[in-house]
Amino acid sequence: MSSANGGDPVILATAGYDHRIRFWQAHSGICHRTVQHPDSQVNALDITPDKQLIAAAGYQHIRMYDINSSSPNALINYEGVQKNVTAVGFHEEGKWMFTGGEDHTAKIWDLRTRQLQCQRIFQVKAPVNCVTLHPNQGELYVGDQSGSIHCWDLKTDVNEHLIPEQEAPITSVSIDPMGTMMAAVNNKGMCYLWTMTANRPGGPSKLHPKRKFQAHSRYVLKCLFSPDSTLLATTSADGTCRIWRTADLTLCTELKDKAQRWVWDCAFSGDSQYIITASSDNNARLWSVNTGEIKREYSGHEKAIVCLAFRDEVVS
Repeated sequence: MSSANGGDPVILATAGYDHRIRFWQAHSGICHRTVQHPDSQVNALDITPDKQLIAAAGYQHIRMYDINSSSPNALINYEGVQKNVTAVGFHEEGKWMFTGGEDHTAKIWDLRTRQLQCQRIFQVKAPVNCVTLHPNQGELYVGDQSGSIHCWDLKTDVNEHLIPEQEAPITSVSIDPMGTMMAAVNNKGMCYLWTMTANRPGGPSKLHPKRKFQAHSRYVLKCLFSPDSTLLATTSADGTCRIWRTADLTLCTELKDKAQRWVWDCAFSGDSQYIITASSDNNARLWSVNTGEIKREYSGHEKAIVCLAFRDEVVS
């Protein structure tokens, strides 16, 4: 990674309402770099596939910082966005970035130059809360405030949409790494699961409803499949992260700490044995998936942590 991190291939970054991005040594809990993120909270973070840059989505802008530098300044600073940017992610080869925002759009940005160029815009009728890229790299799934999930086939530009529950905002969508399952959660604590079959000629993958269940009693903020596709994590305003077995949707572990308050975001380790959570008590935590035990705490933020980015695989 960076010289400050002694070549550690593991990158962990957290951000939120204190206008700072913190980089941590995941194994020790030590913060080795803090980047000021002026003018705005950070709503979402993601790391480029080559682990060179981190993108921070904020209010009316997207900023990209060099992970391997000690420079406090953003390498790329794009200000031409209306309202909050709520989601950010990357094509697996780093060719383009996708974002979603309160301006009712999902966008694709060309990353081949250092000037962010918006290539394509997908317009919906409500603020966008989340955007997820299918592992086939050809379909974007967009969840919005009206309760719709839009399936956008990038090759054909065909889009379809479904509404799991009327007027229940979709807060997060996740597709498992094999592209066989999709999960979505809403502000009423519900989780919806579909099986997916490969995309048809001229349209996105076919979705088959599998199950819906009450994952939490309150607002669900995030859902995420594990890298091995056997687990589904859900985080909530109820102060917990729950981990469900995808085979039968039984509860595997509940991750709970009395200080935690809202749990906003999570990320699994590459081996699916550990999970990191970000919460309103200004802390991130590393947990054992099997035992529910806290292995490490990351303390230093002065306000709520609402997003994190974690990569522990080796990039060749």
